[in-house]
Formats: sequence, C-alpha cells, structure tokens
Amino acid sequence: MKKAILSALLVVAFAAVNAQDVKFGLKAGLNISTFSGSDASGSKSKAGFYAGGLVNIPVSGGFSVQPELVYSGEGAKGDDGNGGTATQNLNYLNIPVLAKYTFNGGFFAETGPQIGFLLSAKAKGGGVSVDDKDAFKSTAFSWGVGVGYTSSANIGGSVRYNLGISKIDKDGASKAYNNVFQVGLHYIFGGGAKK
Repeated sequence: MKKAILSALLVVAFAAVNAQDVKFGLKAGLNISTFSGSDASGSKSKAGFYAGGLVNIPVSGGFSVQPELVYSGEGAKGDDGNGGTATQNLNYLNIPVLAKYTFNGGFFAETGPQIGFLLSAKAKGGGVSVDDKDAFKSTAFSWGVGVGYTSSANIGGSVRYNLGISKIDKDGASKAYNNVFQVGLHYIFGGGAKK
C-alpha cells in the first residue's frame, strides 16, 4: 500500500508540472462510519463529519488527479455489555489521492488510495470517556470510490465510500477495519468546474 501511495504522489508531482488549470476547493459533509472484519461483528454505524480542502490537477481531457487534506471523524458504536451503548471515536487527518474523470455536464467519478493519520481516539460508555489512542495504529490505509456533480457555479455534491484495507488495532491481532460512507458538498475556486 505504501508503494501505491508513493506512486500516486509521483503522478501528482508530474501532473502539477504540466498542469495549466489547477483548481482549489473546500469540502465538508457527513460521515457514516463503522468497523468491519471478523473481529468487529457487533459494530454499528455512527455519525460524524468531515471537512477539508482539495487540489484538482488536470492531466488530459476529462482526467485529473485530486489530492485532498481532510479532517475526518470516524469510529463505531456497539454494546457496552450492560445493556447500553459504547462509542469508539477515531479522528483522522486523511490524505486521499484520487484519479478523477469528469464527464460533459459536470458529473464525475473518482477512485484512489488514502492514508489516514490518527489524531485522537476516545471510547465513551456509561457516562465515562477514556483516551485509548495507544490501542490503535497511528496510520490507516483505505481505498476510496465516489461519484458526484459540480455545477457551472462551482458548487457541487458527492458521495464516497472509503473501504479500510489495513487493520486499525496497534498490534494487528484483531481483524477490524475502518469503513466510511461520506456525503457532502464542495466549492471550487476559480475556473469552470465542468469539463
């Protein structure tokens, strides 16, 4: 996965040298996150939010490369063992690097790798909050797939699914992965947002 990230960054650097119409943008929206894997069978979805910025670098025709820097509130809910609900909150600084294709009319599809850097982790249950960042890996890898639309006014919306592909517990003994569904809005600064 690290090789994939490195390759993606090299593509970004190459594209940046050749780009003539680089666009910048802001994005924010809703996260619906949970854990998947054989050791996360009791996990339930929880709501969070994401917010950040993006750089869209044209490559050829409708193709572009889009690196982003995004704060993302993730985690999951589950049974606390006493009939109540426990919540695991994980906050990441995510860096996705997406290959994007924009169709005539403003619709687009995107996919690519993402690395997340763990900022904080807290478990909450029974009125108690515990810092458990030491139980999780400092980085998490995932693969994103999304679709969306950007209007001629440079405002748009998108949905994306980030499939966790690396175990999130620190020692790697548990088969648990982050999975996040995102829906949100974005605004692109300067230039026409359509192909």
